[in-house]
Amino acid sequence: MGDPQDMLSLPVTQEQFGDMVGVSQPVVSDLLTRGILLAGQPAATWLRAYTKHLREQAAGRGADGELARERARLAREQADRVAMDNAVNRRELAPVSVLELVLAKMAGDVGSLLQGLVPRVRRRVDLPGEALRILDEEVTKARNRAAAMSLSDADEEADEEEDGN
Repeated sequence: MGDPQDMLSLPVTQEQFGDMVGVSQPVVSDLLTRGILLAGQPAATWLRAYTKHLREQAAGRGADGELARERARLAREQADRVAMDNAVNRRELAPVSVLELVLAKMAGDVGSLLQGLVPRVRRRVDLPGEALRILDEEVTKARNRAAAMSLSDADEEADEEEDGN
């Protein structure tokens, strides 16, 4: 092959460069295809370009940047998990099943109070029968609506509020 210094100052074949850096000729061909190496340049230029490429890959800055994107995604997921754990510890979050149980109990308690509302009003206030019937209808509507509510209804109402409706 001659003097290594002379060899670096001249263009080399893909096979020669592959032997120099310990990769196969097809790998060198792929480096040329991807524009990492440019045809006709001296071996020293290829060597600098190749080592720069290796350093970028090691740092996660490869041509496609996939490793860097994955690291960033993982960091975001970890930060989200820590934030959620902190919110749970501060009692700002609770499992949906617990919230549904609490809301169901509250709805039952409110329903019981509403059920007794019309008889209590009838005993305390002298209202016409028609007024008591209307009051009873409205209380029944409110009880039925409260009993039929779920967390998804609350999500829909929150979405509507965000939309300005």
